[in-house]
Amino acid sequence: MKKVSRRLRELQQLVEERPYTPLEALELLKKTATAKFPESAEAHVRLGIDPKYTDQQLRTTVALPKGTGQELRVAVIARGEKVAEATSAGADVVGSEELIDEIQKGRFDFDLLIATPDMMPQVAKVGRILGPRGLMPSPKAGTVTFDLTQAIAEFKAGKLEFRADKTGIVHVMFGKASFPAEDLLVNLKALQDTIERNRPSGAKGRYWRTLYVSSTMGPSIEVDISSLRDLKLSEVA
Repeated sequence: MKKVSRRLRELQQLVEERPYTPLEALELLKKTATAKFPESAEAHVRLGIDPKYTDQQLRTTVALPKGTGQELRVAVIARGEKVAEATSAGADVVGSEELIDEIQKGRFDFDLLIATPDMMPQVAKVGRILGPRGLMPSPKAGTVTFDLTQAIAEFKAGKLEFRADKTGIVHVMFGKASFPAEDLLVNLKALQDTIERNRPSGAKGRYWRTLYVSSTMGPSIEVDISSLRDLKLSEVA
């Protein structure tokens, strides 16, 4: 069994075993972010879905209004004039077949990979390498597109891809613990709205089960899902 540090045990004592209102939970998250490095704010959502069925899978993107607080390194696989477009749009790594070869040899100095549709047959050759790392481009995630300028701008501004894992839990970083609690609330509400809008067609019964937030090294704090769902983004933005 993994040993719990004294620091975490002390922080856990600050958290009551009850659902907190969204803003109250985020203020407590900030209070418990005491690690010696800038911690992220994380959401862990358990949904009433079974992703082994194709009509109960959740994979989509969310645009966080207040950004992620991280500098995203974007790689683009394209050819012809699209290479120049990607470079001018701010992509950190750009290439064609030669970049695919470099990925096959172990190059992964980027956080997100975007590809144009015409390059996907070649990208598929490294799918077994990209897939486990969560880097395989997908039309549903907005990472297979000819509109490279818009895609690069959106992801660098705070757009994130996420998916439910095999147990039906969504794990998403939605900002930095150093953000004001109000900004974290705006991002969390945007995430909740996105999960709501993208409810899988096969999801039956109670969709929302539990929602916990935490800092990277902090204790889990339960959020009252009903209170969050009742909020309107226009009211918190």
